[in-house]
Amino acid sequence: MMQSPSEVSLYFHIPFCVKKCLYCGFHSFDDRPELMDDYAASLVREMRLCRKSLDVPLSAVTMFFGGGTPSLMDPVPLQKIIDEAAALFGLCSDAEITIEANPGTLTMEKLSGYRSCGANRLSLGVQSFNDSMLEKLGRVHTAGQAYEAFRSARKIGFANMGIDLINSLPGQTLPMWEDDLLAAVDLAPEHISVYGLTIEEGTPFAAMEENGTLSLPGEEESAVMYERASRVLGMSGYEHYEISNYARTGFRSRHNQVYWRRGNYLGFGAGAHSFMNQPGFGERWHNTPDLSTYMRDCGEGRLSWLEKHGVSLREAMAERLFLGLRMLDGVDLGAFRDEFGVSFEGAYPRQSSIMLGGGLLEICGARLKLSARGLLISNQVFMDFL
Repeated sequence: MMQSPSEVSLYFHIPFCVKKCLYCGFHSFDDRPELMDDYAASLVREMRLCRKSLDVPLSAVTMFFGGGTPSLMDPVPLQKIIDEAAALFGLCSDAEITIEANPGTLTMEKLSGYRSCGANRLSLGVQSFNDSMLEKLGRVHTAGQAYEAFRSARKIGFANMGIDLINSLPGQTLPMWEDDLLAAVDLAPEHISVYGLTIEEGTPFAAMEENGTLSLPGEEESAVMYERASRVLGMSGYEHYEISNYARTGFRSRHNQVYWRRGNYLGFGAGAHSFMNQPGFGERWHNTPDLSTYMRDCGEGRLSWLEKHGVSLREAMAERLFLGLRMLDGVDLGAFRDEFGVSFEGAYPRQSSIMLGGGLLEICGARLKLSARGLLISNQVFMDFL
């Protein structure tokens, strides 16, 4: 009897940028744009090697091009990657195919090419509609270019679009943040992501914070900004479905929900991560982050997988909680018991007592959720399960 195919999502890391933003801690390079075409060929080679190593039927339901700045890639190599993915992984006819894009790198010609390739979702890294804020972040686009990129994408036919915004920026006030939210709502994208600025180790912002030259809003003001986003976007018809994400009905990010639900995903590219939920409680691995090593390995017919390991019962339970609790739907407690053979309270008696009693978590029907207060300090809640 033939095994039914397992659904899988595909992630492609494009680590090239025009310029590294001052806050960016992602694995990316701003000094090697000439490698883009060779790197795209390496992604195709890695897909072929990976497919041979996984002797199970698969059906790809989403694809996501992240970075870095994926919109630096021309449509021709993108088409080759999508075509190869379809041939190797049986890309579903209604697959969600997302490209992250920097507004300053888009043209009508490029957008048209992306649509012709099959891309049907665009995620615009706007971050702010305030030029002074964009300059402080080290972004390479202006607010005017963000508006132009969004409207151009609509003309080309992108009917599923997201906008990313960041709050708690240096010198940002609550009225400035409200202006960004209202500007995004006025464009009427299907999806809006709002992130609080985090200071990543090794970034220019980290150095500025250490020497006292980075003036940021305080924790209380940041919390007010988070709550204001929930109110403004909620009143504008956006469902708050994950800590940082809001969507119109029917437009939640299908790809990201795979991560939060411990679904299968394969990551391709330097530094990309993968997870398959079988055998046992799953296996995780990632590629070498070294660009030269990654491309050499692919060229010589080797996978660059590092640290492949089986997920333990304890790790799987923790992942189910700190990933599932990111979504406002929460975690199904009955499904948790069925999967792991123990109740939430039985597996985490201390945490359940402290967090339920302290009002950080709440049980609604048969689901465990973060409370309104828990959402504000979610990272502290999650750390307690690790």
